Amino acid sequence: MPEARLLICDYSYHSATFHTSHKNGLTTYLFRLQTEGSCTVFCNGQEHHVQAGDLLLLEPGDVYELQIREDQDGRLASGDYYMFCDGEWIKQWWKRMNRQRVSRIPMDDHMLGLWRQLLLEKRRGLEGENGELIGYLLRGLCLCLDRAMTENKTADRSAFTALRLKRFIEEHATVTFKLEEAALHVGLSLSRAVQLFKACYGKTMIQYALEIRLNAAVERMKYSSMTLEEIAETCGFASYSYFHRVFRSKYGMPPVKYREKKQQMTLPAEPLP
Repeated sequence: MPEARLLICDYSYHSATFHTSHKNGLTTYLFRLQTEGSCTVFCNGQEHHVQAGDLLLLEPGDVYELQIREDQDGRLASGDYYMFCDGEWIKQWWKRMNRQRVSRIPMDDHMLGLWRQLLLEKRRGLEGENGELIGYLLRGLCLCLDRAMTENKTADRSAFTALRLKRFIEEHATVTFKLEEAALHVGLSLSRAVQLFKACYGKTMIQYALEIRLNAAVERMKYSSMTLEEIAETCGFASYSYFHRVFRSKYGMPPVKYREKKQQMTLPAEPLP
């Protein structure tokens, strides 16, 4: 597999004026995700005002300058994750699409978690023993960035908002959450969020959450020794009786019968005499 090398990965926070530049051009790829505050970036003669949620992607040869200074309101703060990387896999990934130098992406916990994990593994791997793991994490982050940028380019903003609702439900379905929390996540009223999701996906947010919970329950019934009560609780159902009712409505039999049937199907055949 082509190599993906992480050279530097860290987090920086500035509360005082800061300036750095690469006037002769970068020698590696630079990824920089603004997480809070703002800064000004000059790239190949163009000025970019970078805000939280902006992703900077630069390639070797790009002339780069970073300035952190007070904004119009006198505030001065900037936080970001950044990394320098190279390798044949990164080169191939870069060429998959026309990449803007600055893109707006949604910052979710999974995305930030990958940055943090890469930072931690890079610090742990001072002797280079976990290079393979770092390589896979770096590839994973690149692919997640592609998906985030593609989703954020959706021309229909209502469809993109509905997609954000869908992602929120997928992340929180197996824990107890309120629909108001999903609506607040995308900046909509509850009634508007409910209407938008139903219009885009033909089902309610509750119906979609139940689908995810039931699918998770079926997997745990097949492949774990958890009790049905434990499965109901860990899959986000408020009570076993509620789990029993919706499961039977979906699969035409109670959970205990479904589990027995699946276990019988996986029992080894009796040996021939």
